[in-house]
Amino acid sequence: MKEEVTKIRYSDEELQEFREIILTKLEKAKQDLKMLTDAYTFNNENDINDTSPTFKVLEEGYQVLSKEENSRLAARQDKFIKSLEAALIRIENGTYGVCRVTGKLIAKERLRSVPHATLSIEAKLNQKS
Repeated sequence: MKEEVTKIRYSDEELQEFREIILTKLEKAKQDLKMLTDAYTFNNENDINDTSPTFKVLEEGYQVLSKEENSRLAARQDKFIKSLEAALIRIENGTYGVCRVTGKLIAKERLRSVPHATLSIEAKLNQKS
């Protein structure tokens, strides 16, 4: 009779696959953050100083809203980057892919789509209850 062995961590080969996924996402996330940061810190050279006051007020209002939205998106992107970097640290210390609530391995499919996940689907669903 063969006993089923329960894995408590992913193999080094599996961790390497996840590291590559994370590094790819991290590079893209950093590029996106730079673009967002540039968008909300950029002073538009093509302003409306020479147009009517009504258009100037509307344009300035739009620019403020746009900068605020880009700032929020940049903050969210920065949080995502930090989560990906934390996932790389978990890979290095051997805790990557282990649910912090159940202690079981998080499904590979989940980690491939959400590589910074720290909760299994089971734990995530129980969290919402």
